[in-house]
Amino acid sequence: MFSVALIGAGRIGQIHAANIANHLQSSLRYVADIHPDSAKTLAKRHGAEVAGVEAALADPAVDIVVISSATDTHAELSERALLAGKAVFCEKPIDLDIERVRQCVELVRQKEGKMMVGFNRRFDPNFAHLRQSLVAGDVGELELLMIHSRDPGALPIEYLKVSGGMFRDMSIHDFDMARWILGEEPVRVHATAASLTDPTIAEIGDIDTAIVSLQCASGRMAVITNSRRAAYGYDQRIEVHGSKGMLNVANVVESTLVKSTVDGVVSQKPKHFFLERYSDSYRIEWDHFIGALKGEHALWPSAEDGERALVLAEAAVTSLRTGRAVELNWV
Repeated sequence: MFSVALIGAGRIGQIHAANIANHLQSSLRYVADIHPDSAKTLAKRHGAEVAGVEAALADPAVDIVVISSATDTHAELSERALLAGKAVFCEKPIDLDIERVRQCVELVRQKEGKMMVGFNRRFDPNFAHLRQSLVAGDVGELELLMIHSRDPGALPIEYLKVSGGMFRDMSIHDFDMARWILGEEPVRVHATAASLTDPTIAEIGDIDTAIVSLQCASGRMAVITNSRRAAYGYDQRIEVHGSKGMLNVANVVESTLVKSTVDGVVSQKPKHFFLERYSDSYRIEWDHFIGALKGEHALWPSAEDGERALVLAEAAVTSLRTGRAVELNWV
């Protein structure tokens, strides 16, 4: 049984707390949060204790630290947990500054630590099935990947101000998915974007609508489309075009009901947002992490995966600013 300290009792922390508590091989021991009432409520819900970060890290009974606090705390808390000899599960991104991320990755290497980054979409059963089919050669060699990721609406402007921008905050999931499905690193990144959904987003220097193209040394390409507004719900689709066919994952809808009448045929809308759409992936993600700590399989996505996704995000930012494609050298 792995004993867990959770730092961050917000909406992602609440998801992780439930999955930790419900897993047969983990238990939630401590909850820490800068808001005492939030920590108290979540701890009480799962039979845990409220503790400060220092106390939780100092407890030798704690095996794992889960970090779901504000982004600007991720790197420091990860390093403190690694230095305390704990395994670390850290929500994305590790940090908004690539050099700070690299410092954290280097510490993982030096300490031979266990650190997983929360790119939960890899564990969505539908996306995982797509990748398994691709790896099995069902559609031949991948030639073109399309990732569509669109939110039902923008997050609060106060959050967006400190988010690091759309590419680092939202699109980073798609950069990780692209790397994972392509099976090789993109070496060329080109981005075009605008602010179309809310003038306030433009006022803070951010974007809400974007297309990013990636190309690998092999010639394989990926296109990512992002938007902060999808009137019909949370739009999450992936298409792989291969030499022998195509793979496609459609949206997960609210129900499978289809109404057919003289007026037409109507199906249900996509699930509203990530909490509903990816609930299974968060549970499977935690099970994977526990299995990796038990030595049943490799631990991924790793801290290095977190670094490389942010490299692509930074390249997209640079491309948008300069209007030119950015060439990457992964040596």
